[in-house]
Amino acid sequence: MGASKVIHAIYTDDDVLMSAVKKIKAEKHHIEEVFTPFPVHGLDKAMGLAPTRLAITAFIYGTIGLIVSIVMMNFIMIEDWPQDIGGKPSFSFIENMPAFVPIMFELTIFFAAHLMVITFYLRSRIWPFKDAENPDPRTTDDHFLMEIPIYNNNQLELENLLKETGAVEINIVEKDEAH
Repeated sequence: MGASKVIHAIYTDDDVLMSAVKKIKAEKHHIEEVFTPFPVHGLDKAMGLAPTRLAITAFIYGTIGLIVSIVMMNFIMIEDWPQDIGGKPSFSFIENMPAFVPIMFELTIFFAAHLMVITFYLRSRIWPFKDAENPDPRTTDDHFLMEIPIYNNNQLELENLLKETGAVEINIVEKDEAH
């Protein structure tokens, strides 16, 4: 069961936010989420997040695209309907592979790019008509929000720590358990 209350600490500078994240993690507090208007370099490492595995899926999707292109061209151009194009008969895939390389390259990129976008949206739980989960609209403009769950009545300690780290605003919010 998660915390029923969370602290939303608002920051106005990304460098202050980074030092705050490092200090809060050093004090062994769990940071649930950080909302930023732009990517903050190094924030994932400072929060202790695991590295992404999306690069592995990109390689797998590219490989699938390459296999699909090879199977497709072999069936269409060699097995199903071989043609003599410009005096070059289609007797085997290997003999015609130089002509097939651009298609193989394009389908590799096509599959990797499109399936990566779909994977990213599904993994991020972003789909059409989904309600925004952003707790404060200012984080889409120029503010940074750090969300920290409150456990075992550590609210006062957290508030003091957040004020020390440079938070310009601290709010206590009831957490919706549906998220």
